Amino acid sequence: MFQGFKDFIMRGNVIDLAVGVVIGAAFTTVVTTLTSGFLKPLIQLITGGSGVSAGTFKVRGVPFDYASFINAVITFLLTAAVLYFLVVYPLNKLAERRKRGQEPESKAPSDEVRLLTEIRDALMAQAGTPAQGQVYGSAVDEVLQRRQEPPR
Repeated sequence: MFQGFKDFIMRGNVIDLAVGVVIGAAFTTVVTTLTSGFLKPLIQLITGGSGVSAGTFKVRGVPFDYASFINAVITFLLTAAVLYFLVVYPLNKLAERRKRGQEPESKAPSDEVRLLTEIRDALMAQAGTPAQGQVYGSAVDEVLQRRQEPPR
């Protein structure tokens, strides 16, 4: 029972989702404070404005707050970068190390390969002589080998 739960939890996408939600929620306040307390005033300083009106412009009396948009973009980028470099990247490296010790599983031949093998064997049995059967066998073997090679 616990092994099934452990396998479920250790699946990569479940861990990525859980970590992303928990750490993202916790780290959002840190990044929001950084952007609103440091970066937004810096943007206002660069634009030469004072107060909240520094990051806005008006069109026909309607204010557009581009500083808040820049603040949100910076918050998103910082949160995504920190989550990637502190959580996702180390977990991917850990999973890569675990896979290095394992041998790749040999996959069973596909239905097409199995049918081609049966056809080859039937043709070789009908031919009756090794020379004629060899001609059929080598052509089919070549096709089978091409089908089993990994794509480049």
